[in-house]
Amino acid sequence: MENDWKHRLGVVYSTNPDFKYRTAKQEEETDTPEPSRQRLTVRIDRRQRAGKQVTLVQGFKGSGEDLSELARTLKTRCGVGGTAKDGEIAIQGDFRDKVTSLLLEMGYNAKRGN
Repeated sequence: MENDWKHRLGVVYSTNPDFKYRTAKQEEETDTPEPSRQRLTVRIDRRQRAGKQVTLVQGFKGSGEDLSELARTLKTRCGVGGTAKDGEIAIQGDFRDKVTSLLLEMGYNAKRGN
């Protein structure tokens, strides 16, 4: 991977012998804090969704894999669909109370928004 020239097309040559090229993927990787240090807000949203209700979980800090794993767990426990992107989990329907209680059981610092 260190010598993969296709990812470095258009990069200017460096004369520094200690230079290590980093891709955006390598810089993005962060450690996810433990659940008790996360401060999550659970609220409902109807904007730009044709009047349908969506439960939003906001404030997640950490890697995308951990976010998608948490979203999968919440969707499975609620029995509905949803998505996870940009540090936010969207679950179809009004499940504010159930999602808040599930997050508290998992050890997250969660509160019900609106």
